[in-house]
Amino acid sequence: METQRLLLYMALGFLSLIIYQNWVQDYYAPTPIERSASTSVTDAPGGVDAGSAAPSAADLPQGPVEATSSTGADATAAPTAGGSSAPLVRVTTDVMDIRISTIGATISRVELLDYPVSIDDQDTPFALMSDDPAHYLVAESGLQAASGKAAPTHREPMQAAAESYTLANSEESVSVPFTWNSDDGVTVTKTLTFTRGSYEVGLDYRIENGSGESFSVNQYRQLKRKPGTKDEKQQFVNTYIGGILSTPEDVYSKIDFGDIEDEDLSAPATDGWVAMIQHYFATAWIPPEGEVNTAYTRHLANENRYLIGLVSGSQSVPAGGEASFASTAYIGPKIQEKLEAVAPNLKLTVDYGWLTILAQPLFWLLKTIHGFVGNWGFAIILVTFCIKAVFYKLSEASYRSMARMKLLQPKLASLKERYGDDRTKMGQATMELYKKEKVNPLGGCLPMIIQIPVFIALYWTLLESVELRQAPWILWIKDLAIRDPFFILPVIMAATMYFQQKLNPAPVDPIQAKVFQFLPLVFGIFFAFFPAGLVLYWVVNNTLSIAQQYYITRHVLADKNDKGDGKKFAAKGKGGKTGAKSTEDAAVEDVADGEIIDEDAVVDTAVIEDDEAGGKPDTGTKASGKSAGNGNGKARSNSKGKGKARPKPNVGANAGTKASASKHKPGSFRALIADARDKAEARAKEKARAKRGK
Repeated sequence: METQRLLLYMALGFLSLIIYQNWVQDYYAPTPIERSASTSVTDAPGGVDAGSAAPSAADLPQGPVEATSSTGADATAAPTAGGSSAPLVRVTTDVMDIRISTIGATISRVELLDYPVSIDDQDTPFALMSDDPAHYLVAESGLQAASGKAAPTHREPMQAAAESYTLANSEESVSVPFTWNSDDGVTVTKTLTFTRGSYEVGLDYRIENGSGESFSVNQYRQLKRKPGTKDEKQQFVNTYIGGILSTPEDVYSKIDFGDIEDEDLSAPATDGWVAMIQHYFATAWIPPEGEVNTAYTRHLANENRYLIGLVSGSQSVPAGGEASFASTAYIGPKIQEKLEAVAPNLKLTVDYGWLTILAQPLFWLLKTIHGFVGNWGFAIILVTFCIKAVFYKLSEASYRSMARMKLLQPKLASLKERYGDDRTKMGQATMELYKKEKVNPLGGCLPMIIQIPVFIALYWTLLESVELRQAPWILWIKDLAIRDPFFILPVIMAATMYFQQKLNPAPVDPIQAKVFQFLPLVFGIFFAFFPAGLVLYWVVNNTLSIAQQYYITRHVLADKNDKGDGKKFAAKGKGGKTGAKSTEDAAVEDVADGEIIDEDAVVDTAVIEDDEAGGKPDTGTKASGKSAGNGNGKARSNSKGKGKARPKPNVGANAGTKASASKHKPGSFRALIADARDKAEARAKEKARAKRGK
């Protein structure tokens, strides 16, 4: 009872946490902060008055040196990157379809060709990046110059060499150049490179200073997106949408939209990276190793958008000289092998939470099994089998403890009737009973508690793995990442939970018993909206738990009883004797062996003395009640002694045993235990007769 109650409370707490997280996201989503036109702010670089700044000047970073973009008049005149007047360059590779705006060479749209938008619309690829206001996410980059000089920021028009590019079958990569020229002779060529089979985008700047003076410049890269909305989330499944900053000191730090609203970030980020992540997908900027960078965030209240980026240190290009900058962008699914090859710790964007240390090996096992079976649904089933096998011994201890606790239910019920609402005396009497019967009330809880972190880690593994997105199983399950369309798995899950309850000790309190009866229905309703892959895991886990409990009760406990009965009935010892045990001691020993006997069983076994001690052995047996610990009132001695003692069986005891067995409901847990006990006794008798025959 204690085990069942603890597990159900923990499961309810887990579901409550998921519901609370979704409720917070739904009702406390970031909202725009209204500002009057006369309000003076310092979002613009250098802390200038917002009233005199360019309309979107706040989306330009404040670098580590005094650096500004082009003049205010130029910035105001420049169209935005996603504006309808900006021509677009289309780039097509084997895995991506990209649109690049000629305003700042901003990546304004990316469609992932291998990832359809839904299972019902396989011809439409999922758009990870878009300048559509309803799904806004773009990757901007540019250069900033000091001393008020013009520079190719993400707001400056650039010249494209062609309107479209396609990665040919004979090519491994395709490069897309954009050119910017200043009035004083500075030429900047910005090149984006796309590689076959890769979601990486190479970014290179080549600066040629044709002016008569030095040109100090630094680069910045940033991701700008709208806040998360309901259409990006699954019901009852909470996944993180927001910014990430990784540095050598803090390898994975979440910066959610609320943090960005609260204050602007400015932190050293050398050898780090920034990203915007969502369920299954990530977009990140990764600078070259060793480059000095500062990470920053901005909340653009007028646009209700959020940005996170990196700005480098300043580099001086002498008159007539050249310089270059480089960076890498990742725009694609959160496939761990690809992420790990791009940057250190980038695979942590596959957010397994605080149980990553357990989830990573579970994902490796899941992927390895999938490599053999070729089906993610069957891979989930086999992983669940492996986990149950690893924890078999712990489950055995838990189920054995449950059997002992079930034996004490009548006594616990009598204590409740005796002490009523006096919880103090009830608690003291209960602990005395546990101590007297040598039963640990936590014996069934602790083994299960140890397994809970593994189960939660597997939950996050299934939830976060993009490999399960639109992965079919069998028949009606076409996508393991969405809910069961016909709710068949949730119904099966509720049924397995119901049967599992029937195998466990029932609560003494009738109110609690009624509440527990409705829990399978409640859980079935909750799980109806969970991804099918998660529900499949719970169904298999519950089914295996029932099978384990049946096997352990039927075979493991029976084998243990068999060994114990052999010691009781085949008592060795030359000149020794088997002392008569009290009814209470025998019952405690039987409970420790996992046997289930009737509470009112009474057995007194007479002392049997070996003839080596002198004299003919005396035997005698008294039996009353319905059943006796190990059978039908017989006392046995080892045939190795010179004399043999065979007490006559007590007919009344045998009749009582049969009456006790018949009163159990067929197929019930108590009947199952009684059947296992009878088989153990029969085997013990056969062994004893075989030894006497020798």
